[in-house]
Amino acid sequence: MIKFTNGYILSKDFELIKDDVYVKGDSIYKIGKCDEKADSVYNLNGNLLMPSFKNAHTHSAMTFGRSLADDLPLQSWLSDEIFPREAKLESRDIYDLSMLAFLEYLTSGVSACFDMYYHPDMMAKASTDLGFRTVMTSGLNNFCESIQSVEDYYKRYNSYSDLISYKLGFHAEYTTDKKLIFGISKLAEKYEAPVFLHASETKTEVEDCIKRYGKSPTLFLDEMGIFNYGGGAYHSVWVSDDDLEVYKKRGIWAIINAGSNAKLASGIAPVSKMLKKGINIAIGTDGPSSNNALDMFREMYLIEATQKLNDKDAASTDPIEILKAATIGSAHCMGLYDCDTIAEGKKADLIVIDLHKPSMQPINNILKNIVYSGSKDIVKMTMVNGRILYENGEFKGVDAEKIYYNAQKATDRLK
Repeated sequence: MIKFTNGYILSKDFELIKDDVYVKGDSIYKIGKCDEKADSVYNLNGNLLMPSFKNAHTHSAMTFGRSLADDLPLQSWLSDEIFPREAKLESRDIYDLSMLAFLEYLTSGVSACFDMYYHPDMMAKASTDLGFRTVMTSGLNNFCESIQSVEDYYKRYNSYSDLISYKLGFHAEYTTDKKLIFGISKLAEKYEAPVFLHASETKTEVEDCIKRYGKSPTLFLDEMGIFNYGGGAYHSVWVSDDDLEVYKKRGIWAIINAGSNAKLASGIAPVSKMLKKGINIAIGTDGPSSNNALDMFREMYLIEATQKLNDKDAASTDPIEILKAATIGSAHCMGLYDCDTIAEGKKADLIVIDLHKPSMQPINNILKNIVYSGSKDIVKMTMVNGRILYENGEFKGVDAEKIYYNAQKATDRLK
């Protein structure tokens, strides 16, 4: 059992308290006084213990494309640079390239990712080998996977490991024909399950869908029954008021990816409007070949800054709401209700924020400062499922240099 003491704790009510936290096995055992003796004591030394970030949208194995296809709009980036290289991917590549992404997540205080990609067997193996938490979903489209494979994955990976779970999904309306989309809606009905996909990422995507079906992607997919049990729309940039009414009615998560949307010049999601309407908000980085970083601090800051610019209002969006979206919101979007906050019985997915870094001094408003001034260098420790995987700049139990070598070898072959 590990005792965290002598620092701040971010409580389940999102308040800063000073108390002890005990982690036993994979879970938070006790908050406050405990009669049992801890096996080890973690002296916070005045730092902050808080729930980890959850990356609610990414394509981890796309580390191969980091700075390999920069400075292009979405469709050119996908069609000319990414799809041809993805056609050469082998299952072992997914393992090696995902392991690299996991290391970067840990440095950013991320304990779990919501990953859409191929070869889920390799993704699941990499995740469990490292001890990282992963929620997977399908990238089904007209060129790969099938309704049957999605159902098989859904049944297999929801009983694979306590670190692995699987959600129904497909790539996007513009890459997936109506028959396949209908097939996913039938699976959603069969399992009473939410569905996740890319939606309303670019203006062209929305305009083309209106030409095809006479309505926006959101309205079309809702008509197809995709959101009968909720789900999530990655990006959610070009959404109308009618779209947002569907989000509200169906409990759809708007999963915001500000870094990717800015880099690809796709646009700015109307987060402030979404919050005012009570829309569910989660945050993800998108993949490392379109962002190119897997950094939740940068995402939070970019959301805040772009909303202020978009609304021409410096008080546009409360940074505490963005911090909640990156932790609790993303966890709930991913179905991770058991590791969303610091509370007794919850899984111990925790991070320590170093308040002794220059960017965190002086102490005025700690939580706002995490959003406005925070960066990866303030993450002192990342714990997943009760295990410390990253501490003081070092990865525990893995050979980082070997992971870098294997990822480079795979990338060189794809180039």
